[in-house]
Amino acid sequence: MQFREALREQRWDDHRYYHHSRINQSLHLVSALSFLGAYVMLFFDPVISALVGWLVSMTSRQAGHFFFEPRGYDHNNQATHEYKEEIKVGYNLQRKVVLMSLWALSPLVLLIDPTLFGIFEPYHGVSDFIRQTAKIWLAIGLGGLLARTIQLFFIKDVQTGLVWATKILTDPFHDVKLYYKAPLALLRGELIDPGHGIHRPDEDIEDGDVEPVLKTQNT
Repeated sequence: MQFREALREQRWDDHRYYHHSRINQSLHLVSALSFLGAYVMLFFDPVISALVGWLVSMTSRQAGHFFFEPRGYDHNNQATHEYKEEIKVGYNLQRKVVLMSLWALSPLVLLIDPTLFGIFEPYHGVSDFIRQTAKIWLAIGLGGLLARTIQLFFIKDVQTGLVWATKILTDPFHDVKLYYKAPLALLRGELIDPGHGIHRPDEDIEDGDVEPVLKTQNT
C-alpha cells in the first residue's frame, strides 16, 4: 500500500506541477499512444521500437515541456518554477537537456568510429547506420532509466527509485487516461487547463470522483 500510494503521489506531483498547458497535455497524448506502439514493437523489432520511441514519443513529450509549459509562478500550487525543478524526482529540465543532448549527438560516435569501439560490425549504407543508431538510442533510453533509478536509491531511498521507474514505464497508459480530452479542449481555444492543480484525478475512485489536494510535496 505504501508503494501504491507513493506511485499515486509521484503521478499527481508530475501532473499538477508540469502539465498545465493543453498543448503539452495533447503532445503527451501523442507521446503516450506512440509509446504504446513502441512497447508492442519491442517484442518484434527493438530497432523500430527505439526509432518510434525517440523520434516520435520522446520528441513530442519533451517539446511540450520545453516550449509550451508555463514557467512563471504557479498560483494553484503556490510554487515557483525553480522550486519545482529543485524537488523534481525524475528528470527536471536541466537533466533532460543532458539526456536529449546525448541522444542527439550519439550518431556522431558512429561517424567517428563505425564499430563503436568494437561493439558493432562496420555499417554499410544508410539502412545499417540507422539501425545501429537505433540500438544506441535503445541503450541510452534503458541507461537513462536505470541510472536515475539507482541514483534515487542513494539520494532518496530504494522505494522512491522503484516507484519512479514504475511510473516512467506505466506513464503511457496513465497519460492516455489523463489527457485524452486535451485535444478537444485545445480546439475550443483553451490553452491552459482551468482546474489544474485544484483536485487530484484518482484512478482508483469510481464514478468520476476526485480526491481533494491535502498536501504539497516539500521534500
